Amino acid sequence: MPHHFTPLKLVAALPVILLGLASLWPSLLCAQNPLTGFPAEYLSPPSINHWFGTDQFGRDVLARVVYGSFSTLSSAILAVGISLLWAIPAGLLAGLGSVHVERAILACADIVLSIPEIFLSLSIITLIGPGAAHVALAVGASQAAGFVRMIHTEVARIRASEYIESAAGMGATFSQIILRHVLPNSLNPALALASLRLGTAILAISTICFLGYGPPPPSPEWGLMITEGRDYLSTAWWITTFPGLAIIFAAWTTNLVSHAIRSPL
Repeated sequence: MPHHFTPLKLVAALPVILLGLASLWPSLLCAQNPLTGFPAEYLSPPSINHWFGTDQFGRDVLARVVYGSFSTLSSAILAVGISLLWAIPAGLLAGLGSVHVERAILACADIVLSIPEIFLSLSIITLIGPGAAHVALAVGASQAAGFVRMIHTEVARIRASEYIESAAGMGATFSQIILRHVLPNSLNPALALASLRLGTAILAISTICFLGYGPPPPSPEWGLMITEGRDYLSTAWWITTFPGLAIIFAAWTTNLVSHAIRSPL
């Protein structure tokens, strides 16, 4: 058996597969409707009929957790994509531009990095308003500075390498050097960081939604579910516990993906 098909790695892939199925094909894992409640079954504890129990409106918590995975994961992926969309041009410009341009971009990045990400995200949300897309935009903007710093460092390192000088000596144009050598080699570390930052984005988005700035009720969103169930902690612990565990599971799964990307086969 090839090394990259070891049983350990196949077992490690199971959480990724489970999270992917929950996001893309939730009806396969749960037949209940996440928005429909049965008042006669409200606040029912976990049972054979409702594995994760029901909430204060009689809605199945398992269904809401499963269907909520798409909302959280799609927002996190969008946030990381927005970070890269801003950071790649800025990092390349800082690494390839003049000294004044480099200093200006890095100074802006340092200012952003000096502000805690959650505070910066909440400040942006206050300006542009709540909503799932706005949450992703705010989280993406707060994470972009770290990507700018990494891409700038990689571009500067690659630009000073010997094979870049050799390519220039063989007649390669500036644009050819950028597209063939600098850009691909500088983006590989950024993509590995992106998979790791996906877990951070999940935590940030869930936190912002917990504060009430995400999609409105009755949307099945993990942070919103915790908010709705916090008044029932003493009588119905399952309403908040299972969405919280889902957030932890999703963040852990993205860390597995990041480790798989950075580890050799």
